[in-house]
Amino acid sequence: MDFSLLLNAIIAGLLLGGFYAAVTVGISISFGMLDVVNIAHPAFIILGSYIAYIVNANFGVDPIVVSIVALPAFYLLGAGIYQIFYVSFEKRGQDSLRGLAFFFGLLFVTEVVLVLVFGVDYRSVDASYIGASLRLGPLEFPYRMLVPCVTSLIMFAGLQIFLGRTFIGRAVMAVSQDPLALRLMAVDPTRIKRIAFGISIATASLAGACLIIIQPVIPSVGRDYIGRIFAICVLGGLGSLPGTLIAALLLGVIESITSTFYGPSWAPAVSFGILLLTLAVRPSGLLGR
Repeated sequence: MDFSLLLNAIIAGLLLGGFYAAVTVGISISFGMLDVVNIAHPAFIILGSYIAYIVNANFGVDPIVVSIVALPAFYLLGAGIYQIFYVSFEKRGQDSLRGLAFFFGLLFVTEVVLVLVFGVDYRSVDASYIGASLRLGPLEFPYRMLVPCVTSLIMFAGLQIFLGRTFIGRAVMAVSQDPLALRLMAVDPTRIKRIAFGISIATASLAGACLIIIQPVIPSVGRDYIGRIFAICVLGGLGSLPGTLIAALLLGVIESITSTFYGPSWAPAVSFGILLLTLAVRPSGLLGR
């Protein structure tokens, strides 16, 4: 076995895993902490990609910068969507299947709108670092993968600090476990959930910019990540951000090594096989409670 080829495959896998973490963190918050199965999350990631594309194509602004500026708008969008979901389903005590149908509908409506506006042609962005690589001896770090990975790690660090060291952050982690305790502390669980869901959608802005840096996008490409997103969320342990990050890096490395030595078609089978094996041994996931 070529040792340098293996090292480069591991590096590529870690960088890919960093991107997977960025696209999964929103689901980890909504599904793992709020018990809201937002199957439409990939559609908001693609929306973030197209916003980055529009501004980059017209003004030449870096996609990451665009996504940071768009964070408040995505947060408000998420808060509004949760309010509709709450009034229509949670407040009425509707079963989770109807809520899931709501998000499925949101997924396809968003895709159809993007198709009508942008068509089905692939769209990409332009940045000085796309196509370049950092080389350290035999090791290669493509910037189109390195920049999204670093962006994802910074986002994870910021969210972990927010959740662990602020009152609202701790309330978010507690809201699905004991909403009555929050009420006794004069905290409205619905407001906390609205804030948390807004944050989960805001992460889609950064994830969308990372995606369009890595590859060209079309409106339906988000569906390619639905299974992988939920697999990483479950593998890491529902609601555990460190677990989500570890699971994303693990699956990224497994997919990269499998693709390098056995072909890309084997990568999903092997990664999901690892998921099933892990859950058979530890059903709560890697860092689940």
